[in-house]
Amino acid sequence: MLTSQDPRLAGRVAFTHPNFVSYTLARFFVVVALEMQSVAVGWQVYEITKRPLDLGYVGLAQFAPGFVLFLFAGHAADLFDRRKLLIWCYSGFALCSALLLAISRRAPQSVYSIYVILVLLGIFRCFNSPASRALLPQLVPEEHFANAVAWNASTFQIATIAGPAIGGIAYALFRGPEAVYAIAVSVSILATLFTSRIHARPTPPEKELAERVAEKEPVNLRTVLAGFGFIWEKKLILGSISLDMFAVLLGGAVALLPIYAREILHTGPWGLGLLRSAPGVGATLMAIAVAHRPIRHRAGLTMLFAVAAFGALTIAFGISHSLILSLLALSLVGASDMVSVIIRTTLVQVATPDEMRGRVSAVDMLFVGVSNELGQFESGLTAQWFGTVPAVVLGGLGTLVVIATWAWLFPELRKADQLTVAELAPK
Repeated sequence: MLTSQDPRLAGRVAFTHPNFVSYTLARFFVVVALEMQSVAVGWQVYEITKRPLDLGYVGLAQFAPGFVLFLFAGHAADLFDRRKLLIWCYSGFALCSALLLAISRRAPQSVYSIYVILVLLGIFRCFNSPASRALLPQLVPEEHFANAVAWNASTFQIATIAGPAIGGIAYALFRGPEAVYAIAVSVSILATLFTSRIHARPTPPEKELAERVAEKEPVNLRTVLAGFGFIWEKKLILGSISLDMFAVLLGGAVALLPIYAREILHTGPWGLGLLRSAPGVGATLMAIAVAHRPIRHRAGLTMLFAVAAFGALTIAFGISHSLILSLLALSLVGASDMVSVIIRTTLVQVATPDEMRGRVSAVDMLFVGVSNELGQFESGLTAQWFGTVPAVVLGGLGTLVVIATWAWLFPELRKADQLTVAELAPK
């Protein structure tokens, strides 16, 4: 029988912990469900209205609840049983898919009812994110946490590749969104069942933690905003989160991929699909590589160099007129971004005390969410002003400027070495 001490399992040691296996399977299934559902919603909305602007409202409807509720969602993850919160959220995802299925069976002529369901879906996603991230450190010992983060990130990337593919195929085969929503219901229920099997290691005991938090930290504006205060005081966390935010804000070229596919690379929808999948492929391969060869030293410098590579590779993609070179550049963009994601996620979770992880994770998710949304807007706006290729190149150059600035502003980030509790935990 193989154990976590067996050297043959060094690269996948996190999977020797049953709780992590159940957590990972649940997260994989729920991400697949959400990704395949997003394909169906996009096609359905556009078929009804024929207006590209309505596709923007699809994203806005899901983003707006998180922007309003993220602080309360983070506080909930610190006050209540995180496993139970995930069960409620995954059950909520299944409910939203079922409602979309019921709406689709009536062949709607308006998209307003769909937007209402998407807002509800956004609420569940808002509470899901901090609870899911804060639960992970309770599933494996500290010495195996970095390995768990790498495999968790890899699983997420595989799901984001598989989900849209499954959704698109199901939509085409059955000529409508109903089959996609039905599959999403089933897969979300499966994720809920796997989550119910998790028995997290309390750190400290959940009952004691809940009593202590409730006694010392009543739910008010100060405690809800405590995540911001903690991050502001912990410059290492502030530097890593803000670095990722500005890098994605300036260096994101995903919003302009349709223009590249049609007007620059002169390919069709199949080429656009390859371009969209390329970062996920690179990220998945890098996550698996880091799982087998973890980052043990100079984590801060590694993160800075990874984000610098992200900017440089974005420039390479921007000036490429070859589909093969563009796919290679985007794959490496995804790989470099994954290194940054793994280090940031590990750093934030390890350096944050358990009773604060939900609120800090919520702030982290807000930074990432804002950067993604504003990054798409920034790319479109600069492309409108300067042209598509200059917009991408300028974004990559801006990322390199951010790297140099952050290396100077946050020496704590530059000097960070090992991603361990002994080095990162609050003294």
